[in-house]
Amino acid sequence: MSEGEKLIPINIEDEMKSAYIDYSMSVIVSRALPDVRDGLKPVHRRVLYGMYELGVLSNRAHKKSARIVGEVLGKYHPHGDTSVYDAMVRMAQEWSLRYLLVDGQGNFGSVDGDSPAAMRYTEARMRKISEDIMADLDKETVDFQLNFDDTLEEPTVMPTRVPNLLINGASGIAVGMATNMAPHNLTEVVNGTLAYIDNNDIEIDELITHVKAPDFPTGGVIYGYEGVREAFKTGRGRVVIRAKTNFEEVDGRECIIVTEIPYQVNKADMIKKTADLVNEKKIDGIANIRDESDRNGMRIVYILKREAVPNVVLNTLYKFTQLQSSFSVNNIALVAGRPQLLNLKDLIHYFVEHRHDVVVRRTKFDLRKAEERAHILEGLIIASDNIDEVIRLIRGSKDGEEARGKLMERFNLSEIQARAIVEMRLRQLTGLEQDKLRAEYEEIMKLIAELKALLESKDLRMELIKQELIEIRDKYGDARRSQIEYSGGDVSIEDLIADESVVVTISHAGYIKRTPLSEYKTQNRGGVGQKGVATRDQDFLEHLYVATNHQYMLFFTQKGKCFWMRVYEIPEGSKTSKGRAIQNLINIENDDKVKAFICTQDLKNEEYINNHYVIMATKKGIVKKTLLEQYSRPRLNGIAAITIREDDELLEAKLTTGESQVLIAVKSGKLVRFEEGKTRPMGRSASGVRGITLADDNDEVIGMVSVNDMNSEILVVSENGYGKRSSLEDYRITNRGGKGVKTLNITDKTGSLVSINNVTDADDLMIINKSGLTIRMMVSDLRVMGRATQGVRLINIKGNDSIAAVTKVLREEEAIEEAIEENIEEIGADNLPHDMKEIAEEGLDEAGAEDDQNEE
Repeated sequence: MSEGEKLIPINIEDEMKSAYIDYSMSVIVSRALPDVRDGLKPVHRRVLYGMYELGVLSNRAHKKSARIVGEVLGKYHPHGDTSVYDAMVRMAQEWSLRYLLVDGQGNFGSVDGDSPAAMRYTEARMRKISEDIMADLDKETVDFQLNFDDTLEEPTVMPTRVPNLLINGASGIAVGMATNMAPHNLTEVVNGTLAYIDNNDIEIDELITHVKAPDFPTGGVIYGYEGVREAFKTGRGRVVIRAKTNFEEVDGRECIIVTEIPYQVNKADMIKKTADLVNEKKIDGIANIRDESDRNGMRIVYILKREAVPNVVLNTLYKFTQLQSSFSVNNIALVAGRPQLLNLKDLIHYFVEHRHDVVVRRTKFDLRKAEERAHILEGLIIASDNIDEVIRLIRGSKDGEEARGKLMERFNLSEIQARAIVEMRLRQLTGLEQDKLRAEYEEIMKLIAELKALLESKDLRMELIKQELIEIRDKYGDARRSQIEYSGGDVSIEDLIADESVVVTISHAGYIKRTPLSEYKTQNRGGVGQKGVATRDQDFLEHLYVATNHQYMLFFTQKGKCFWMRVYEIPEGSKTSKGRAIQNLINIENDDKVKAFICTQDLKNEEYINNHYVIMATKKGIVKKTLLEQYSRPRLNGIAAITIREDDELLEAKLTTGESQVLIAVKSGKLVRFEEGKTRPMGRSASGVRGITLADDNDEVIGMVSVNDMNSEILVVSENGYGKRSSLEDYRITNRGGKGVKTLNITDKTGSLVSINNVTDADDLMIINKSGLTIRMMVSDLRVMGRATQGVRLINIKGNDSIAAVTKVLREEEAIEEAIEENIEEIGADNLPHDMKEIAEEGLDEAGAEDDQNEE
């Protein structure tokens, strides 16, 4: 140890603590967080001030970036040159800043994440808006501080006319805190600021009508408004942004075209990651991805496979790729040197407060300069009025000092005035120049009066701030780039599933599956049928329904319980597969069995569920009506739908509007028709009332139909394959509970009645045998007959086989299906014409929707 030195023992914990606090405060205050007043971090402020000092204004030639970086580095920002250049580059990138502050010339990087060229190659200058950020900087409007080596001064804040923090946002990671502020539209921000100036007590809800949402430089769609509202009110919130997309047909293939991507997403990375997901089979339906972006704009093309549904693929992309991303707003900025979380009103308030402070300081500066000039002009006017004497005094003086003294004594002038007179040029003695002096003096006195009035009245100052803001809005304001989709939310599972028509089948033993409708094909009346499903021994298909994937389903069991499911939750199977046991999907008891199934629309729609009813019928002829709303809150273990009496079981449940007519048919061939209004709505636990009186103990109800259209026709089918179409008018309306009238002449040849349906010529029938065979036929092939006849043979029954169920589908569906299937067989699926497939898919969706209406 050298002489004179001594060691001071210090606790390392205390030293680390103090050193780290010093470092963290330095990062917070002098590096990472923007000032709430001008929205700039120190490095950005120094870059702009360095350019201002160099004179690289918007109307001057560009200067080498290296020259600007050197200026900033050497005078104000003694850190790495990379940090300065990167900050300047970002201020020149149109995908980074909503309103650019630097005008760059050369390669300043790209939205694909390409690096900018080195600073020795690029050039830059200020943008016009940057000049407005630094307007009045030379009028003592802001405080200056010494630079790092105390040789120069730099501004602590810019006297900005532009609400820069709101329009450009900011992001930065400090120590123990971070900021992430979204950019906004200048026109909207100025309008909001004007509204705040007019009413300082304005609520944030009212401000939101002016500043609607963030406005990102890359555009896109803001999906959902909750996060935006939360961010505006609290300073924190999550804004979901989606790419802007549209569907196009390119070279006969359906394509998704992306023209705008979310803010801060690297386009090249996004495309690469999407391609990886496609290769890993995590995203289906995409055949190829092309980036066709050029100088005219962005264009990413996702070419779809022929069988893909564009909406489903798009929603999958939103869910798994950066085509949808979120911006987490965290509005932390420095207020009087301290970090603070700010809401929208706070941000506007501090900007207006800063503008007011700048206007006051600028006015004081202008007033001082005007008074100084007026003082000099007063002296010059005195001199011009006594010019001969002034000349004589000056000529008689030995030097300037003596001349000034004599003038001050003779005319009672100040030293400043006397110096101005002594330094006056001869041309100012002309008459014209003397008139100019007086005119200038009058102008200056007017200006002084105005400036004094401005300093005395806050209202006048606020009016001036408003005028300057309106000028900024008119000069730089533009339309929004980011659209707002107020109804958006998180991507739900439904968005990833095509809303296609499907056939849901339930077998006698309780096996269920859904199959695309296109797997079935129309046959002519009297055909033998095609193999429809592989069933286990002694099992057969019992229920078949046509639905769409997004519909809700209510399962009603024979014990009177109701279970709730979405169609897409049913496992998909081919036409020949067995399906899954229903016990594995819903918590049904071992000795219970699903007997009825209703497709409904949205069960969260209050108007829908309060205007629809479920009407049920049991084997013993009991009917019951309950409001659909009672079934809109499902439970895992099911809910009671009806209390079933002893030796009875639930047979049918139909969805109605409350104004339909009900027809109940029994095995013995009788049918009763009555108004739905004859049964009052009951609670879920009620047992119901008598709907039809049975002929004997062996008789039972085989089906129930509800009709709204009085032109409907009734189709009944017996177990041996005989069927008949009759007019609804053949069955007179009676009270519920009667024995009914004959609907089919039951004989040994026909067998008992097994099915009743309401049909029109537009319908087709699907008939299922207990052996699993299916057949399609057109209802229009059957002529309308009287109700007491035995009907015609619909299907050839082999051996001991018999009919299990009959349901109807729409003919448009079938025709489209047949056309697709025939084309696939003839030319192969890959060569199917694109327009034909599109027509077919549209037809299926429309047909599915119509089918649901008919069923209701």
